[in-house]
Amino acid sequence: MKEKPINRRRFFTILGSGGALLAARPVIGLASDRNQTQDKPATNVKDAGKAPRKSTSMPGIFPGKVVLVKSNNSVINDVPVESAAYIMLHKSMLELTGEKNITNAWRMFVTPGEKIGLKVNPVAGKLLSTSHAVVKSVVNQLTESGINQKDIIIWDRRDMELKDTGFTKENYPGITIRGTEYHDEKGSFTDAEGKLYGERNIDKEWYYWADVDGEYDAETMPYMVNGGKFSYFTKIVTQEVDKIINIPILKNAGGSITNAMKNLAYGSVSNTGRLHAKLWNDTCAEVCAFAPLRDKVILNITDGLRGCFNGGPGANPQFICNYNSMLVSTDPVAMDRIGYDIIAEKRIAEGLQKAPAPDSLSFLTMAAALGLGVSDKSKIDLKVFDLSP
Repeated sequence: MKEKPINRRRFFTILGSGGALLAARPVIGLASDRNQTQDKPATNVKDAGKAPRKSTSMPGIFPGKVVLVKSNNSVINDVPVESAAYIMLHKSMLELTGEKNITNAWRMFVTPGEKIGLKVNPVAGKLLSTSHAVVKSVVNQLTESGINQKDIIIWDRRDMELKDTGFTKENYPGITIRGTEYHDEKGSFTDAEGKLYGERNIDKEWYYWADVDGEYDAETMPYMVNGGKFSYFTKIVTQEVDKIINIPILKNAGGSITNAMKNLAYGSVSNTGRLHAKLWNDTCAEVCAFAPLRDKVILNITDGLRGCFNGGPGANPQFICNYNSMLVSTDPVAMDRIGYDIIAEKRIAEGLQKAPAPDSLSFLTMAAALGLGVSDKSKIDLKVFDLSP
């Protein structure tokens, strides 16, 4: 199946237009969901079930349980506060696990000597990236629990976006900063042989196939790595990390949410430009069903200190707000369902919609059917704590 070829200008419009093109079909109400099911391309999702599950596979050791911690002290003058984030994370981990000791809580998920990948989201730039307040709190609690800094990898798809948003060796000494796609110091995306550096970082043994061709011009290809009908998993998830802690930021995508599932799915495979129009929901759910994500993501921590309620997933200053919240769960599906309510409440308050529309969250229903988590809100065990003075 052919899609309209994507050139560099259209690609950056998709990334930065506040989500209008990025997620228009799956998120603007129920009619858009129905449109997406028409002439839906086939995928290889059935292959995901061929690899046996583990005891810690999604939805993890606490399926359906979500801890929401709020604190009005978490953002001051629109800047996330690390000390407050640390306390919120500490509280969340104890409440999630039922442990009284924070080291014991973390040791339920990680063990010294394991390579731990922290999946952040810098795609919207400095204004709306996963905050350093939250990431440094995670790093500090990991190291305090016995994890060596050299065994921590902060990663995302694009090395240049990580650097632009402050995920650097200077800010995170001793920690590896890793992107699938990158350019060298001269600004070139290709090596001396003309091969994309990003090609070195994809694992062709693991892939998401969909009957949609990705076609890109020469300027866009470095951001996609490959065209065609295969989206290859990054070696970061297939070979370099033992476990993944997912740290998305709370953002809308139209009337829906882009959070845990989207951060994992679209951040872990190549050739994603072709997947937005007809397979946005499917991709968010199905990519997470493959073993490199399904079996390695052991914890999800939503940075809801600041986020957006409209114009997402891009950064539009007029729509950025302080949610003053953190969500923690082993279940990314349940966490996205609760996160959606937070965004919907803000959108209703701003007059952008009249009522929540959770039926539009097709990707969560799909993910639940794949055994990745709990999408039915009535079956979610939500614990809410407010640490505000």
